[in-house]
Amino acid sequence: MLPDGSLRADRVWKRFRAESASRSARGRFDGWRQRLATSRATGGSYRWALRDVSFDIAPGEAVGLVGRNGSGKSTLLKILCRVMYQHAGAVDVRGRVGALIEVRAGIHPELTGRENIALYGSLLGLSRRQVMSRFDDIVDFAEIPEAIDRQVKFYSSGMQVRLGFAVAAFLEPSVLLIDEVLAVGDASFQQKCLDRMRHVLSQGTTLVFVSHDLAMVEATCSRALWLDEGVLRFDGDSRDVIGAYRRSVEEMAEDLFSPDSEVRLLKAEVDGLGGRPPATDQPLEIRLRLEAGERRRFLLLVGISQGPASPIILVSDEVTSSAGAIDVQCDLESLPLPRGRYFLWVGCFERNRDLLPWHPAASFEVFGARLDRAPSAIVRLGPVAVKTTWTIT
Repeated sequence: MLPDGSLRADRVWKRFRAESASRSARGRFDGWRQRLATSRATGGSYRWALRDVSFDIAPGEAVGLVGRNGSGKSTLLKILCRVMYQHAGAVDVRGRVGALIEVRAGIHPELTGRENIALYGSLLGLSRRQVMSRFDDIVDFAEIPEAIDRQVKFYSSGMQVRLGFAVAAFLEPSVLLIDEVLAVGDASFQQKCLDRMRHVLSQGTTLVFVSHDLAMVEATCSRALWLDEGVLRFDGDSRDVIGAYRRSVEEMAEDLFSPDSEVRLLKAEVDGLGGRPPATDQPLEIRLRLEAGERRRFLLLVGISQGPASPIILVSDEVTSSAGAIDVQCDLESLPLPRGRYFLWVGCFERNRDLLPWHPAASFEVFGARLDRAPSAIVRLGPVAVKTTWTIT
């Protein structure tokens, strides 16, 4: 038998019925009748949200769940907390489960904040005395003392998320499931959530964390699962999984880019000094060849990212070009990036016009030391490497 805090998914499949996107109100009844007849005749049309997903999570592990929108992350969380059930396969979750998978997850809008805390605690199997012993901490964390006796339907989205997270995290579940809803809160609230997650992890709680903030996932979780169109593509160390996912994001951005633009990028090269490979704390040369159909003056942006469009390093310059090709070279005196794979993004802009849309132009490897990381600290990882001198007396 699995101990409390364990999760196991064995060949899990989940499907949803595919429905017609366009349906007029007048023909709604006819549409339902037609779909019912089609379903009886052909067995219906389905879209698979999860396909043969299997994994084991040990008690006390912090596991990140990454992937594009629609990849099945939220569906998997809902199956783990029994909001919905799989079509095939088996799921075993041991112990009390605290979940925040939607803004109002576990929160009834017609009840007050006080009533919701009592209800959620009873659903987790806690006595009234146990819930009340944590009541003040929940209210203080959610920052809603003046609204605790108001119906939740009158709360703002931020207040609902604060209450939902506080209830889920302070009632000491064996398993804590957190979805992207933390993005609704401000920076100070997100930091409070990270601090609280660090505390529950230190108490042995198992964490499954879904977020598009890859730096936060890498800093919070030692392990990650990458879901892609319902398939578990990669299960392993969070840095390796997130690196593979970032590469797929960059490749997808390249595929979606259309070369039809008023300024074209003919060539993009990234090298260290003298043609050597790029290295940490060493000079970097970025060479571009652009082509314009007529004389133009525009802003050239060059960025370096770990995959997504948000750059770690961003530089710019005003460029005046005549009709034809123009060569541009940008030199960085010292590259503050640790070892890893990075992507060069380029864009050209004239006032409010995109002459060359922001897009990935090249990828390159940086050689050097790995970024320092504490094994279990829940802090945001810095994306750059800096030289340090330590003196301990």
